[in-house]
Amino acid sequence: MEKSFEKKVLANGLRVILVPESQSLATTALVLVEAGSKYETKDINGLSHFLEHICFKGTKARPRAIDIASELDGLGAQYNAFTSQEYTGYYTKVRNEKIDKALEIITDLYIDPVFDEKEIEKEKGVIIEEMNLYEDTPYRKIQDLFLGLVYGDQPAGWAVLGRKEVILKLKRSDFLAYRRRHYLPQSTVVIVAGGFQKEKMLEQIEAHFSKLPGGGKEKKIPVAESQSKPEEIIRFKESDQTHLVLGFRAFSAFDERKYALEVLADILGGGMGSRLFQKIREEMGAAYYVRASTDLSTDHGLMTVSAGVQHQKVEAVIQVILEEFNRLAKERVLPADLQRAKEHLVGNLFLSLETSDETSSFYGVQEIMGLEPISPQAVARKIQAVTSEEIQAAAKSLFNNESLNLALIGPFKEKTFIDILKV
Repeated sequence: MEKSFEKKVLANGLRVILVPESQSLATTALVLVEAGSKYETKDINGLSHFLEHICFKGTKARPRAIDIASELDGLGAQYNAFTSQEYTGYYTKVRNEKIDKALEIITDLYIDPVFDEKEIEKEKGVIIEEMNLYEDTPYRKIQDLFLGLVYGDQPAGWAVLGRKEVILKLKRSDFLAYRRRHYLPQSTVVIVAGGFQKEKMLEQIEAHFSKLPGGGKEKKIPVAESQSKPEEIIRFKESDQTHLVLGFRAFSAFDERKYALEVLADILGGGMGSRLFQKIREEMGAAYYVRASTDLSTDHGLMTVSAGVQHQKVEAVIQVILEEFNRLAKERVLPADLQRAKEHLVGNLFLSLETSDETSSFYGVQEIMGLEPISPQAVARKIQAVTSEEIQAAAKSLFNNESLNLALIGPFKEKTFIDILKV
């Protein structure tokens, strides 16, 4: 049976997606907006994420951060916000009977934040400590380093958190101007999933979000792709483990080859039965984590392998990864390996959607990215339809020296791996 959902577009252009699930014990309300780090200029890099923090610091109806937190805590809610390159999200998850009030609160902080100057100044310290946390966490930092290597000095290559010197200079007027350009009805999606009453919920959303001011949406700068040979960046850090990301430029989320690429990534490093997990962890004993993944955005994409590796085995691990890239381009995947990867992907997708928050994200991210939302069953059918020929074709197309990149954090000074970066 298909998971049913309903999409509505309100008179002001705001999009609503409702996913009623009568058996669910909880309901999630998620608000997504087309505003992320790729909508920033260099002088405000990090503002999208900073703004998300400040929305929780007070509204006209709830002037203090404690007012918002106390009300949501009093509902027994889970709540938070997040920022990516493409969008920002605000959500609350509560038991079904509390969703009306929870929706009103999350709407209030989205539409009516006060941007108190004192709170902005205090929160600068919080943001900088979040940056420091990532700097001390190479497992996380390596991903930003890889993006910077691939895309360079343009929004796609900048960290979502921004830079400390920019954060310290931001003023209240910057937040107000950014919101006027991006937090608009036509660039907002409200998703509600769980055990709620559909007709009543739609009425409430219309009532709450009719107050959202309109305006002209500012577009993001298109990503510029430029690379002619393998590239690397080595960041020195005294550590007990070397963290690396090795991968290729890919295509956007609108490319139908994305399903073949997902299956390919799963075959490479999608679970304990994957090729790289078996070789690097089980046979070589060289890593605790090793995974392959795709990251496809609205106008660009990546296919990467990430791993945390013993220092002395880094070169051997890189060579194994490159060999597996090469193997996928030269050989067709065996039927048993192909089916294992498909079942692993589909199974994990369905298991993740047992919760209302994951369900709201599943539909909401498709919509905010400009994709036509489809059900998990439809996604499963597309995955199951992938052939070994399509996987090999994707590998041949993407796995080439002209788009190969390596980012690495570890205790290496004056060290290079560029000589072995070949497929």
